[in-house]
Amino acid sequence: MKNKIIKLLKENKNNFISGQDISNKLGVSRTAIWKGINQLKEEGYEIESVSRKGYKLIQIPDILNYEEIKEYLNTKYIGRNINYFETIDSTNIKAKELALQGEKEGTVIISEEQTLGKGRLGRGWASPKYKGIWMSLILKPNIDIMKAPKITQIGAAAIVKALREMNIKSFVKWPNDIVLNNKKICGILTEMSGELNRISYVIMGIGINVNINKEDFSEEIRAVATSLKEEVGHKISRKELVGKVLNNFEYLYYKFVNEENFKETIDICKSHSALIGKQIKVINNKSTKIAKAVDLNDEGELVVQYENGDMEYLVSGEVSTRGLYGYVD
Repeated sequence: MKNKIIKLLKENKNNFISGQDISNKLGVSRTAIWKGINQLKEEGYEIESVSRKGYKLIQIPDILNYEEIKEYLNTKYIGRNINYFETIDSTNIKAKELALQGEKEGTVIISEEQTLGKGRLGRGWASPKYKGIWMSLILKPNIDIMKAPKITQIGAAAIVKALREMNIKSFVKWPNDIVLNNKKICGILTEMSGELNRISYVIMGIGINVNINKEDFSEEIRAVATSLKEEVGHKISRKELVGKVLNNFEYLYYKFVNEENFKETIDICKSHSALIGKQIKVINNKSTKIAKAVDLNDEGELVVQYENGDMEYLVSGEVSTRGLYGYVD
């Protein structure tokens, strides 16, 4: 009901629309309208109420429900079904629950806050309310199970491309982080469930530090992480960024799944690589080796050369990489 009410208010923006008119158009009681208006106000919509004139929409909050994101979407199915939460333990956990219940591909779980967000290798991920993008996509690709890790790089390419469309040039720290000014602004956590050669579902979790203030990061995290707002000097529209990420993801994902075309994704990740040409640490279990990142091949493997001249092709998920002198550098 409240979505129908806000739709009417948006259609009549800058003008009052009477409660009776809303009631007649939606076929519900004036009491139901009043309750819906109050719910919208609680969500942050600024609505002016004047006796005998009705209601007028004054300001729209930066929230990430479907009603606010849809104007930025040009997708066919990715993001067309959004499960929105104000607070959740983890969008990935919820996505897995829904996938097991048969939720369709392209469904997005998005929350204003996570209390148990996690990154790669089980590391914690801070997800403050209304300041970031914390979302997970349910995917059910009909592909060889060994190709599933490539979906992480499709996500990375989609995010870099979306930010570029907003005049922000970011870089991919292979395989699953996006960095800006050598600090992390985004992490991708891809989890899969399957049997033998069949994928049941893939969950791709995305966490983007959008409008987080420097003080919101702990001192330890501040050395390696930042937000878009801190780096570009102004607030970023979260709903616009979500729309652009989903648009670009669907485009690249369709090419990969339906046309077996992974080239455009690799081209984006390679041209926006934070590692290629640099000395890095390759961390495998407890061992650490120094190498130079020399290329990203057509399969999405990071090609590295060790100090003794040996070459290795690193597969996403098997190792971690770090810059020699910090997170990237």
